[in-house]
Amino acid sequence: MSNKKTTPKEMLARVVRFNDVKQHPIPLMFIDSVLPRHQRLNYSIIGDTASENPDFSPMFNQSHKFQIGMVNAPPKCGPAYHTHEYVEMFMPLTGKWRFYWGNDPDGKPEGEVILNQWDMISFPPHLYRGLENVSRTNSWLFAVLDPHDVYRFKDPIWAQQVLDQAGAHGFRADERGKMIKPDNYDEVHAQLLSKLTKSMKASDAANRTRATPKPKSAKASAPKKRAGASKTVTTTRAKRK
Repeated sequence: MSNKKTTPKEMLARVVRFNDVKQHPIPLMFIDSVLPRHQRLNYSIIGDTASENPDFSPMFNQSHKFQIGMVNAPPKCGPAYHTHEYVEMFMPLTGKWRFYWGNDPDGKPEGEVILNQWDMISFPPHLYRGLENVSRTNSWLFAVLDPHDVYRFKDPIWAQQVLDQAGAHGFRADERGKMIKPDNYDEVHAQLLSKLTKSMKASDAANRTRATPKPKSAKASAPKKRAGASKTVTTTRAKRK
């Protein structure tokens, strides 16, 4: 066991606030992110989280034996059909999410499940999986991944139809799993970032409005007088005279 002591300053460097996380969205972390049904904001918390885009840094720069990412997706959006060489676990933080899976990347999914807030699902290596937000507003998702090598092989491993659709938009990945950016990458990045950020903020505002309790009116909160109460008191006093 090491005798090295951790200073308060070093410990505070290992704190990440959620409000800070939301300031670092990645709209094009993967080649499928350009597709209409798979547009989303990814957030790298620990590690590369299987990213095909190297142009970002995780919120924690310390070494860990696991990786953590987060996703905010509009309704009917989420990661396309893919797999990994390692375990991947998901937990909805808000809303409802549909997860579907199968062994054949070109076949129909063999199973699916709807997860609610705080539910969890763990996918084994090589099983293809896809997911989508089935809520009415943007929702958050938490992901934990096994440690893995970065940019040494294709990762994620996409179904061929996903590769074809992303390629039609000019997005590809090389043999090491690193994104090959089209000439209009900056333009597409800016458009998606603006669109998805506005969608997320609108959903957050709507959720806050629904969560705020409505104040009771003065008329509704005032105690009701019992019928005949004043008359009864007057009659009683008259009898005592």
